[in-house]
Amino acid sequence: MLRAAATLLVVFHHAAITYGAQGGWFYQELAPGDAWSSRLLSFFCALNQAWFMGLFFLLAGYFTPPALARKGALGFLVARALRLGLPWLLFVGLLGPLTMALARTARGDSPLDALRWLAGHWVFEPGPLWFAQALMLAALGAALWHLLMGGRPLSDRSAAAFPSQRVLAAAALGTGLVAFGLRLVWPVGISVAGMQWGYFASYALLFVAGWAAAAPGWLQQPPADRVRRWRRVARWAVPVLPVVALSAGLLPGLQGRVEGGWSLPALVYALWEPLVAWGVLLGLLARVQRLSADIGPVWQALSRRAFAIYVIHPPVLVAVALAWATVPAPALLKFVLTGALACALCYGLAGALLRLPGVARVL
Repeated sequence: MLRAAATLLVVFHHAAITYGAQGGWFYQELAPGDAWSSRLLSFFCALNQAWFMGLFFLLAGYFTPPALARKGALGFLVARALRLGLPWLLFVGLLGPLTMALARTARGDSPLDALRWLAGHWVFEPGPLWFAQALMLAALGAALWHLLMGGRPLSDRSAAAFPSQRVLAAAALGTGLVAFGLRLVWPVGISVAGMQWGYFASYALLFVAGWAAAAPGWLQQPPADRVRRWRRVARWAVPVLPVVALSAGLLPGLQGRVEGGWSLPALVYALWEPLVAWGVLLGLLARVQRLSADIGPVWQALSRRAFAIYVIHPPVLVAVALAWATVPAPALLKFVLTGALACALCYGLAGALLRLPGVARVL
């Protein structure tokens, strides 16, 4: 349920970039600017980015130890290659070029002209399937650990206590400082091999945290005191980033870009993300345990289709946005309607795809 909801949020995240938020996407109808709609959508994306991809890495780490124990290192890598590698190839070889062709039609190209252009200008573009790339690297590391440690998991203490408040605080501080350092080299927005390494401090830590959490089952019932404390921290932290962004250039010391570099805004942004993420993630994990027993058939179907939706949503979202690009409407209205319709279409298409022979083994 949690993964399914976060997948729909990914679709809306990219819809926000389509209509003026900061970020990279195949098609942007409105460029980022000083309009309040653009600022609101940019903050929406920054808030999402603080935790939602980290959630996917946390869950991936959580399910790694049982998969390794069940299949062994080689079987685990084969399964990951099937589950992650084939969708990655599908996107890089077909869905990515199709999405780029659709985006070029906004410049006046016919669909056929756009495809001809792409045939002569192939570009490696994993799009959102950078996540599959990253998980394949993580799977390789996990398999090597399994072999080197003789099958011993990263953590096998089933009765280990949940990390203390001090450990969580130290992890947040350390993650923020490492992110700040990474962004001196790879500022936010700079991709290498399709991946923004400036975000990988939290991704790596959360993957390892999920792995360590598997044996003691920490994610199933996080302690109430940790949840309360970090939800409170997140509530206090959330408004800090927009205040800093709006005050940039107006107050001494707030010059510089939040995306990276030796500046106070860049340091604030790097530290802000884990403070928000810990509170959101712990709060969601606690809440989903109360709701998981009551999910209905729609959520069950959505959970089954989540990865397929993640893979196919770029061309669907771009097509929906292009379909009414000439219709004058407020950016926020377009964001809501385009995101909702794209989610609905992806839900239907994913269901149809999963009924095809063999597809369910991959998606």
